[in-house]
Amino acid sequence: MRIGRWSRFFVFALITFTGRAQTAPAPAAHKPVHGIASPPAVALTPPMGWNSWNFFAEKVTDQDIRNAADQMVATGMKDAGYVYINIDDTWEGERDANGVLHANSKFPDMKALADYVHAKGLKLGIYSSPGPKTCAGYAASLDHEVQDAQMYASWGVDYLKYDLCSFIPAVMQKQAPDDRAEQMRLMLAAYKKMADALKATGRPIVYSLCQYGWDAVWEWGPSVGANLWRTTGDIQANWNSVYAILNAQAGLAKYAGPGHWNDPDMLEVGNGKLTLAEDRTHFSMWAMLAAPLLAGNDLPNMKPEVKAILTDREVIAIDQDRLGHEATRAYSEGEVDVWTRRLAEGALAVAVVNAGSARYSTHPFHLSLARLGLHGPLAAQNLWTGETMTLTDGMPLEIGSHDILLVRIAEPK
Repeated sequence: MRIGRWSRFFVFALITFTGRAQTAPAPAAHKPVHGIASPPAVALTPPMGWNSWNFFAEKVTDQDIRNAADQMVATGMKDAGYVYINIDDTWEGERDANGVLHANSKFPDMKALADYVHAKGLKLGIYSSPGPKTCAGYAASLDHEVQDAQMYASWGVDYLKYDLCSFIPAVMQKQAPDDRAEQMRLMLAAYKKMADALKATGRPIVYSLCQYGWDAVWEWGPSVGANLWRTTGDIQANWNSVYAILNAQAGLAKYAGPGHWNDPDMLEVGNGKLTLAEDRTHFSMWAMLAAPLLAGNDLPNMKPEVKAILTDREVIAIDQDRLGHEATRAYSEGEVDVWTRRLAEGALAVAVVNAGSARYSTHPFHLSLARLGLHGPLAAQNLWTGETMTLTDGMPLEIGSHDILLVRIAEPK
């Protein structure tokens, strides 16, 4: 759910619900596939790629997706680990007499587009909703889940973003206007119905819920087959949005792990009026959070300094660490936050964020190793400069406004 749809979102956000659910069988032009082995596991590390919405919104076209695939390769982002090229809302056309959904004129041949993306060594993602309409008012998947899943698989789709949107008024309010438990049951069943349909295709497809963090989705997301789930409302390309979303992730670490991830929304690195320090902090902290790294910038016109942030191998390695442990906030002091993340081979990542508007919000900030359960001195690598530094208890750190110190300690003690 994005800019340009806020009036619709505001109406939906007034509705709250809790509970569990069921749905009726869906008619489909494609018969369900039986006897197909379960597809291989996906998203064992957080998915990395690019999504069309943050830059193109409703204007996205087939050519934009092809250009993004070209640039993913040319800029080195593919080599850095970015794989998925995801089409967000507004690709949809109309359903024919058999209920088959066709793409609109902006996307003349989805199979050919998927083939183009795959030929680059990349994967294609798509978007829908469990309701009758998408957030932008296009045809969605209600009562066509099996049919749509089969269609996605036939095109070669590798990723589905499933956005709650119109399911709320069209189904939950209509079928259970005063029963919040039943509303919840309906919602969970709708999500699981698509998960089962995707699984039945036999194709490995990442399943992403756009649930805006409502109803503690992290507690039940895996039970409906999700690989990741939005934990917040929509991100915007400004510091207040990025920092508010970061704060909202505190306490969610135990719900993340290989194959199932908390999703604080797509990256705004390189967008809006974010400074390079803010871009660096945004990217660093999404890596610390084991978040999906889905860029949303103008790839053909990406500035070198933005590319340097998005392709930093040492920071990406934190995000992709095989243990899949999400960072936790160790402590805050004044306007400075300290987060830690346990890594493979016993290593530890530490992030110190200056959230203050002044150049130095504490003059200077003194890092407490004791509050991290550590004893100095400790050798650490500054992941943004590549330099080795020695951490001592109470050492002074001067960090610019909205900037970050991100270090990796190979042997914490």
